[in-house]
Amino acid sequence: MSRPYDTMRIEEGKRPIVRRGESFLMEVDGVATLAYRGETVASVMLAARRRTLRKTRKDGEPRGLFCGIGVCYDCLVAVDRRANLRACMIRAEPGMKVESQHDSPGGEDA
Repeated sequence: MSRPYDTMRIEEGKRPIVRRGESFLMEVDGVATLAYRGETVASVMLAARRRTLRKTRKDGEPRGLFCGIGVCYDCLVAVDRRANLRACMIRAEPGMKVESQHDSPGGEDA
């Protein structure tokens, strides 16, 4: 399997720093993307070099992973057609379909 978006991960055979779970594929913005059991959607997207997870409604400014603990709401994505989910709080699952969002959940953008 070709892994064009897997370049941010520590490669197999190097000194193991992190032990990974079972690998599987999920879809990120229409592209099959490698993920590992136990990872969050945010970590899968970052490993796939996807730093912009949403764009603000008002100015179209990019937003990505900021706090990583579910406090800031900058990493909102749509997962299986459910919008405004925090990518840092959702565990990646086989067959999951994740889409970047192009607006905020409402009100003024931060």
